[in-house]
Amino acid sequence: MLLAFLVGAGLVIQVGLNMTVSRALGGAVYGTLTNFLVGTAAIAVFMLMTRQAWPAREAFAGVPAWAWLGGLFGALYVAVATLAGPRLGALLLLALTVAGQMLASVIVDHFGLLGFPQHPVSLGRVVGIVLLIIGIWLVATR
Repeated sequence: MLLAFLVGAGLVIQVGLNMTVSRALGGAVYGTLTNFLVGTAAIAVFMLMTRQAWPAREAFAGVPAWAWLGGLFGALYVAVATLAGPRLGALLLLALTVAGQMLASVIVDHFGLLGFPQHPVSLGRVVGIVLLIIGIWLVATR
């Protein structure tokens, strides 16, 4: 839980870093591309240092076609966050991001989609989402 919390805090830092690169290079697309190039290089170095074995060709063939869209969603998130961050500010940007994640998570959990175990919607979860929406409204109205 602590690691998930820290990674969430890192998202704010990531958006700020990507915005800085975008401003210096002339647009959000450059910040987004740089983000993924640096991330890819870091993962490659990690794999080399830890001597990770490359998956067999059959493993790649066994991945459902829809699962490859994860990278597309990651790129879309980084691009939109880099573009919207300066306009919305860090707090509203991440509040809206978390709200979208919570709403999608309730749906995914309720139906057990995408390999997640099924967790039916409960009153507590609905109240949590409503409170989050109220919080976003408070943040947005400053």
